[in-house]
Amino acid sequence: MHRAGEKLRLGAFFNPTGHHVASWRHAQSQADAGVNFEHYVEIAQTAERAKMDMVFLADNVAVREAHPEALARSAQYIANMEPITLLSALAAKTTRIGLVATASTSFNEPYHVARKFASIDHISKGRAGWNLVTSALTAEAYNFSRDEHYEHGVRYDRAREFAQVVVGLWNSWEEDAFIRDKETGSFLDPTKMHRLDHKGKWFSVRGPLNIPRTPQGRPVIVQAGGSDDMVQLAAEFAEVIFCAPQTLDQGRRLYAQLKERMAEHGRHPDEMKIMPGLSVIVGRTLDEALEKQEHLDSLTHPIVAREILSLVLGGADLSSYSMDDPMPELVPSKTGGQGHFNSVMEVARQGKLTLRQTAQMVAGARGKFAVRGTPQQVADIMEEWFRSEACDGFNVMPPYLPGALDDFVELVIPELQKRGLFRTEYEGKTLRENLGLKRPENGHRGKPA
Repeated sequence: MHRAGEKLRLGAFFNPTGHHVASWRHAQSQADAGVNFEHYVEIAQTAERAKMDMVFLADNVAVREAHPEALARSAQYIANMEPITLLSALAAKTTRIGLVATASTSFNEPYHVARKFASIDHISKGRAGWNLVTSALTAEAYNFSRDEHYEHGVRYDRAREFAQVVVGLWNSWEEDAFIRDKETGSFLDPTKMHRLDHKGKWFSVRGPLNIPRTPQGRPVIVQAGGSDDMVQLAAEFAEVIFCAPQTLDQGRRLYAQLKERMAEHGRHPDEMKIMPGLSVIVGRTLDEALEKQEHLDSLTHPIVAREILSLVLGGADLSSYSMDDPMPELVPSKTGGQGHFNSVMEVARQGKLTLRQTAQMVAGARGKFAVRGTPQQVADIMEEWFRSEACDGFNVMPPYLPGALDDFVELVIPELQKRGLFRTEYEGKTLRENLGLKRPENGHRGKPA
């Protein structure tokens, strides 16, 4: 069980207009959110006022492929700003909340990723986090001189070496390497600079990184997913996990699996915070919450819901099935995300859902766990998951923005605080301090230059 007095960790996962596929049509959403900086400033500052741990920005490096009619009716992964650039700007508009974004290991170089996130950590005075993921969409491969995507296992083999290089580069400099003494003329101590000299299967990187060790030692490493390959990679590197269990039992199984695997790498379970995605629609009464849900669902075109389900299932072709047939038995693609696939298929199978019902479920929360109810009902479920060791907290996914985030902050946060489940003030100044993660030691990888 969690220790007495331990608090929930809460992230705010910002899909520009919100996570519901029809969110851009809602009266309380910002339709041009993907390229509206003032919108991001508003929602980031709202999350910070609520004392949430971090904001999180996902990313794809391609326009989502879809049926033309579905594409014409959707705002999901079509026109979004590059997230690392966006985080840099948000760092100047916030003071305490963590800033986390995705940078894929499939179509990046380790040196670039290490340098960019180290820069954000310096700009924000210790609030940066890197979401270490592999790309899953075939459309992304076409933008990076490839005719096909890496297979699932290959992606994770590359990702493991990528992570080793990034961590090694973040250890390029000891804490006091930069003297900057104007009187003596000594700017740095070369004996406290360490080259990486990495030569591996995928990468050859000499180093050192041309930016000093960062305010929190290194940015927090986040991972998203739930496949066996992801679990193995996460056990070695991840300090925060964003995942997608649909039920309490699924959450408990994944939680136990992740925490147990950490021991293989000499890590303590407290060194990782597991935060499932949670879509919340809250009302002052249950009827009000259900009315909000019904209105949002009424804005969804069936073909858009089907295309989002196809995306979540790794690009599965669903066009030949009737929307009112039972959800077909499918197998995961060689390149798609398998953890999310298995979770959605398990719920559809157990609930005997039709294709339409499964598509609506996924479109409403992009395949994540969804809760509808009063502040007390929402808090009851969050507390049950936390007390049952199905999570260390949640990555909250507002269905529409800014409206649903405003509701969560106004109604649910005070209920969690009243129960002693969530902070009333930040514990520290860095993301690590607020998450209760230890400052990493400098491993001094590589040889002195």
